[in-house]
Amino acid sequence: MAKAAFITGGASGIGFAVAKSLAADGWLVGLADVNAAGLEAARAAIPGAETYAMDVRDRGAWQAALADFAGKSGGRLDFLFNNAGIAVGGQLETMSDADIDRGLSININGVVHGARAAHDLLKATPGSAMIVTSSAAGISGNAGMSIYSAGKFAMRGFAEALNAEWGQEGIYVGSLMPSFIETPLLNHVTQDSNRNVHESVRAAGLEITPVEEVVKTVRHMLDIRRDVHTRVGKTAHRLWFMARWMPSTLRKLQRRAFK
Repeated sequence: MAKAAFITGGASGIGFAVAKSLAADGWLVGLADVNAAGLEAARAAIPGAETYAMDVRDRGAWQAALADFAGKSGGRLDFLFNNAGIAVGGQLETMSDADIDRGLSININGVVHGARAAHDLLKATPGSAMIVTSSAAGISGNAGMSIYSAGKFAMRGFAEALNAEWGQEGIYVGSLMPSFIETPLLNHVTQDSNRNVHESVRAAGLEITPVEEVVKTVRHMLDIRRDVHTRVGKTAHRLWFMARWMPSTLRKLQRRAFK
């Protein structure tokens, strides 16, 4: 029986790239996304993929999708890539209640619902894994990104806790912490609405990492099953170092950049 992976945010970006890599190695992949049209395009690009148009905030949708996928995988779930998320930016006092609620409910609750819905399948599959997508924004909170950072910091703690809880059951849990990755999500976060986000990133002296590097990292995490938190991109590694060894300097740099 082929290995099986269920991937949220699978219609584009990191989710789609990881799905394509796994499918090329013979995995059965289930792609979940709120973007139904994007899912159709993804299914055309990955023959044999199962697709599920769903909102990760909906517990019932999680249960229905995973039950259907388990029927096609022979009850296997080797890998849950709990990856779906949205980019929300802006100063807290200027954000709408709707944007705040949407950002927190998708980036936190949606991942929690997925973990709960998938647990029994993961437990029943020897050597299974769940990776949640955090971010470099989960290493250091940046001005203008408080709600996004809140969700990504939450994923750090969530992964650590479940790595301890589920490790006893043979389930590896890790968090993926990419910096700026060349995906469609990059087009939705910027503190300066008058500047293209790519320009903002490069003006700050930061790099944009190819999505292929993220795919390699995810595959490495699945093979090694060791570290809880894994960074991708030079920016993420630099932030991790500075947050640990130079926190006051990092805070000063961030305040200066925001001004």
